[in-house]
Amino acid sequence: MLISKKKNIYIAKCAILIVFIFVSTVSFSQSVNIRLANEYYNNGDYEKAEDLYKSLARIPRNIPNIHTAYFNLLITTGKYAQAEKYINKVLKTFPQFVNYQIDKGLIYKNQAKQKEAAAQFNKILDGVKKEKFDVNRTAQFFYRAGLTDYAIDTYKIGRKKAKDKTLYALDLANIYRFMSNKTMMVEEYLNFLKSQPHNIEYVQNTLQGILSAPEDFDNLETMMIEKVQQEPNEQIYSEMLIWVNLQTKNFYQAFIQSRAYDKRYKTEGNRSMHVGAIAQGNKDYKTATKIFEYVIEKYPGGHNNVLARRSLIRTREEMLKHIFPVDTTEIRKLTNDYDKLTEEFGYNAITLEGKRNQAQLYAFYLDNLPKAVSILEQIVNSGHTSRNLKAQCKLDLGDIYMLKNEPWESTLIYSQVEKSHKDQPLGYEAKLRNAKLNYYTGNFELAQSHLDILKLATSREIANDAIKLSLLIKDNTLLDTTEVAMKTFASIELLQFQNKNEEAITKLDKMLRDYPNHSLTDEILWKKAGILIKQGAFESALALLEKITNNYGQDILGDDAFFLKGKIYEEQLKDRPRAKEIYREFMSKYPGSVFVAEARKRFRKLRGDEL
Repeated sequence: MLISKKKNIYIAKCAILIVFIFVSTVSFSQSVNIRLANEYYNNGDYEKAEDLYKSLARIPRNIPNIHTAYFNLLITTGKYAQAEKYINKVLKTFPQFVNYQIDKGLIYKNQAKQKEAAAQFNKILDGVKKEKFDVNRTAQFFYRAGLTDYAIDTYKIGRKKAKDKTLYALDLANIYRFMSNKTMMVEEYLNFLKSQPHNIEYVQNTLQGILSAPEDFDNLETMMIEKVQQEPNEQIYSEMLIWVNLQTKNFYQAFIQSRAYDKRYKTEGNRSMHVGAIAQGNKDYKTATKIFEYVIEKYPGGHNNVLARRSLIRTREEMLKHIFPVDTTEIRKLTNDYDKLTEEFGYNAITLEGKRNQAQLYAFYLDNLPKAVSILEQIVNSGHTSRNLKAQCKLDLGDIYMLKNEPWESTLIYSQVEKSHKDQPLGYEAKLRNAKLNYYTGNFELAQSHLDILKLATSREIANDAIKLSLLIKDNTLLDTTEVAMKTFASIELLQFQNKNEEAITKLDKMLRDYPNHSLTDEILWKKAGILIKQGAFESALALLEKITNNYGQDILGDDAFFLKGKIYEEQLKDRPRAKEIYREFMSKYPGSVFVAEARKRFRKLRGDEL
């Protein structure tokens, strides 16, 4: 009896093993056939592929692995009746699979049976459930099938069922972006922000990359104004309206909005100060002045008062530096204002920044180097000075040694900052100054070794400066192995740095005589024009810029010179019609220039457009 029982168990195990071997063999065979069918399909041998797919489709578990290729093959070859018969069979086995339901509608769509296709797709929409997974899955299948309108409808149905008007906003924004429907795209990004305001920077960066034409931002501004009016208590809309005006460099309008924002949310001028700093950085000194004066008057005891006072002095300083020739009497008034600021508020992070500005005025505009050195050393030794401010002051001290013609002292200080701030912006700045020092003194090989590193600097401004100087050296020493002309030009740049402008002009004129038609000629003309502008000799400067645009218009300085002509007529000579004409011609002649956006803005302003 026991033997018989053991025998039965043995037989059962053998049967299971045989079944397992059979199933494995069949599965392996099916897998081989699927790969073979796909290979036929990819090679365009549709007839062989179709035969194999048709055979494979008889087994339901093969459907997920062959469906896409088999279905596309039938549609591509126009076998719609066969495709419909196949899809109906698939739906009997997998009735809940949305992708197969959509494919049935695609069969009708490919046959131009619009009513039947719409009925099928609407049937799918009617079956959309409330759950996010179901909504997302259905919308994504519609989107992948190129049915973007139905994908949008799916998300809107999901919103309605969830009773949340901001749900799926990012998904919809991406679809509208694909469709180039910027209005609806922006609308959905705003919906997204309404539910997740902490993502404002992400949305701003995204819009900045997508919206490129001026009218894009005009439309966005109109939309934001409407949003603010409709929902004045929605903080995110006010923030976005300020941001839009900053993007279009409409700083005064941004100030109006930021002023209202500060008042509503009781931020004591925080947002206005932010706008003022950007306006100052973009040389809109008139608006920056109004903003800082407003904060000083409106919030006399607020935490922004000392910063607004220093920023106001700094704005006046920048204005004076751009009025040629520079009025030294007004510069002295600025140094007195910085003293008063320190007297009133004592030594702190903000007033010490002001003292540094004061030292630079003494060094570069009043030629009082001992006073400048005294102030900088005082800042460096103060217990209130941050690590970065100390480094900045050391760089200024290095510059002063360059003014005194003591390059060895300069490079020693620059190298100290390089070491203390390695792989940091100030460290890169120190390396750039060391590179320039070596350039000024004619040591081009060492200068290039610094510049090659700086080309990869994280700061775009420093990297661009490094690339520009590196190209200047390479372009003008490649064919001139003696480097005599380049070394002469570099020494003249040092004279200009040291404010020895008359001596620099004399040497530039000599270079034009000694090296006619040299590759440096446009650089020499550009350098001389820059000095003449600072001296207030605008007509003479314009004559030199005209030579550059006429003779070297397609070279690297061509667009720079052309744009600068417009600025001189607009800002210095106050000849608005001539400036407008130059900007108009500039946009036509240099459509790819980095100055095009600025030229367009200035042209529109001179034309009287409301910006």
